Amino acid sequence: MTTQEILTAARQAKSAVALAGTQQRNSALLGMAQALEDPAWREAILAANAADLEAARGSISEVMLDRLALNGQRLDGMAQGIREVAALPDPVGAVLRRVERPNGLVIEKTAVPMGVVAIIYESRPNVTSDAAALALKSGNACVLRCGKEAWRSSKAIVDALRQGVRSAGLPETAVSLVEDTTHASANALMTAVGYVDLLIPRGGAGLIRACVENAKVPCIQTGTGICHIYVDDTADQDKALDIIENAKASRPSVCNAEEVCLVHKDIAAAFLPKLARRLGPDRTAKGLHPVELRLDARAAQIIPGTPAGPRDFDTEFLDYILAVGVVEDVHQAIDHIALHSTGHSEAILSQTPAHIDLFTAAVDSAAVYVNCSTRFTDGGEFGLGCEMGISTQKLHARGPMGLAELCSYKYIIHGDGQIR
Repeated sequence: MTTQEILTAARQAKSAVALAGTQQRNSALLGMAQALEDPAWREAILAANAADLEAARGSISEVMLDRLALNGQRLDGMAQGIREVAALPDPVGAVLRRVERPNGLVIEKTAVPMGVVAIIYESRPNVTSDAAALALKSGNACVLRCGKEAWRSSKAIVDALRQGVRSAGLPETAVSLVEDTTHASANALMTAVGYVDLLIPRGGAGLIRACVENAKVPCIQTGTGICHIYVDDTADQDKALDIIENAKASRPSVCNAEEVCLVHKDIAAAFLPKLARRLGPDRTAKGLHPVELRLDARAAQIIPGTPAGPRDFDTEFLDYILAVGVVEDVHQAIDHIALHSTGHSEAILSQTPAHIDLFTAAVDSAAVYVNCSTRFTDGGEFGLGCEMGISTQKLHARGPMGLAELCSYKYIIHGDGQIR
């Protein structure tokens, strides 16, 4: 099918999904999860993924290959994510605010589905099931457009998910995958006025920028994460090492991974050698990938590493690379973050309440952490089941986007003959 035909079918399906009751939509979700657990579908999905990996090998990094890869455990996680979404309260029809006016009118601000939600994403096939589950639970049809590296995997996943949708008596076109992976299909979704009610891009800075600059439909700015951790002079240094290693190296290819570490000058001489050892020789000795440190001038006077280039503090590396800088105090850390952050996730590691309060009030990001890893910026970790993306803007959603963020609202007014 052409992209336009897919959009037309999704628009036709959105009313059926919006009008379906909670039980029917939950039945579709459970059917989708069951399909991902079915041996025949799993074999087909893993075979498609193997073909994607073989085609991508040599053209993308090992870290990005890990983002693309599926296995039995990851499929189990995808199915579990769908079940968790099914178990969440239904957002559709919730009365967000109720006002009774002096004239007797009762005004109810009521949550309603967006309609057709289009998602453009790159090489993470698990996004396919997460997005479809959240869209259906919130009463929306979805149109998915993945990158060419993940198309076979995503197609096999969508084929399985559609079986679950059909089993609940809903139109399978409520979950659709665009067949064209060229820029033309992305542009078609960005300009699909009257067909797409909300566009969500998930990917690198180039994709986000293209959507924000060119979209004629409502668009959420998501994903790009230049995430900072500031190590204050009173930080528990042992815990800081654990947190930084987790934030940088547990999965460096995701948007909530740490990209910049800022260290207070008063502890830099003691802490930076421990950090370099922890992320370098200690990881190598365990058979783990070491982290390359890109050092500003002050850090480079204390530990060996790669001198930071002019763009290293403005780069989402998505790799085993960490930019490291030394700052005068919490105020300079806040100023640095204001200049270089993408508004995703930042953390302060400190035992000084006044510094913590200042940092959390002054840092203008979607998630601000105190003494823990930035890797928790995730729909599942926030209790949303899974997520549609992480919004780094302020309207209409911010942070991990779950069911509530896939709903709009309308006012329903009850009267008994009132006239104005």
